[in-house]
Amino acid sequence: MIDLELTEEQRLLQQSVREWGAREIAPRIHDLDRQHRFDAGILPRMASLGLLGISIPAEYGGAGMDYVSLGLACEELEYIDTSLRVIMSVHAGLNSLSLLSWGTEEQRRQYLVPQARGEKIGGYGLTEPGAGSDVRAIQSVAVKRDGYWVLTGEKTWISLADVADHFLVFAWSDREKKQRRDISGISAFIVERAYAGFSSGPLEEKWGILAGNTGFFKLDEVEVPEANLLGREGEGFKIAMFALDQGRYTVAAGATGLIRACRDASVRYATERRTFGVPISQHQLVKEMIAQMESDYQAARLLWLRSGWLKNRGRRDTRETGLAKWFATVASERAAGDAVQIHGANGYSDEYPVGRFYRNCKGAVIYEGTREIHKLMQADYALGYRIDREARCTLPPYREPAPAGRASAPGEDDAG
Repeated sequence: MIDLELTEEQRLLQQSVREWGAREIAPRIHDLDRQHRFDAGILPRMASLGLLGISIPAEYGGAGMDYVSLGLACEELEYIDTSLRVIMSVHAGLNSLSLLSWGTEEQRRQYLVPQARGEKIGGYGLTEPGAGSDVRAIQSVAVKRDGYWVLTGEKTWISLADVADHFLVFAWSDREKKQRRDISGISAFIVERAYAGFSSGPLEEKWGILAGNTGFFKLDEVEVPEANLLGREGEGFKIAMFALDQGRYTVAAGATGLIRACRDASVRYATERRTFGVPISQHQLVKEMIAQMESDYQAARLLWLRSGWLKNRGRRDTRETGLAKWFATVASERAAGDAVQIHGANGYSDEYPVGRFYRNCKGAVIYEGTREIHKLMQADYALGYRIDREARCTLPPYREPAPAGRASAPGEDDAG
């Protein structure tokens, strides 16, 4: 039985993130967006709130909260601005949860612990100039040499490219399989920014999420220790897809927050703006748009909450998360477009936030599986062409901390 009632701990988290965002970020986000400036000072504050390790067990430096709490944080953060949620998607979703589930104990101690504490920031490198939805098209290669994996290639559209300390990078480790486009020839590696041959830079021409850091990085024969292979050799594609399940979950929850932001801004403006002698909130077509926002918000929230419920039980949720991501992002695009329409000419002005919402929402309809990719996936599930089989690795199920004074049963707190 699915229980979607929030716990007291979850409600307190929701309130604290909401209040922090309203107090410290909302008054400044307009200027940060206009200046195309990522404020790295936000990261230590997010760390102090426990957000950067929110769903990482305490034994690895995290807050030890459940996966629904991760979704709640993402919804509240994107309500303020998409750039805040992107931090969570990349650092907490794509990178840290992959280390938790696929990493060795040594890798968890070396990389996951400082990331969960917010002392280091994690990134993710899959997309390349010629490879997006078609992962087999990546050209980055890894060659084993003298106790190292030597990586060469380029990644682009990388969030936190100039900020992250460590990246989860995917490359072909088997050249023959690369020629055959056999995905079992792709491996995953933990790459540090400090390694010789690593360089990065910003993408200057994007028109959305302007308060976020987006860029590229290049690997020029970067020597990566063999111990930094994540999972087994040839498991890179599986790890990439696993990571995307977690990232899509955070995107879905975040897009739900954006729908709510569009709804609230529209309600506020519609009750204040008057035309033909009455507030525009009394015009039926304006009501229709606001009703659609409300309907989409409630539906999107239920979809990501169900996915979080499955994650808490350690169950694979590729189908459910994909549906949540697809629905929420498309609905957020509709909500942002209608919010601009409700604001009329003022919606086309930078004076109001809905123009920023409109620019920000489009990215999520494209990354981590385009709208079209997710449509095909859901159709294939319905037709029986696609079936989720048992995965080698899923998220460890959430276990509530043992009450003070009671020892845990053997294995009870194992992050496994």
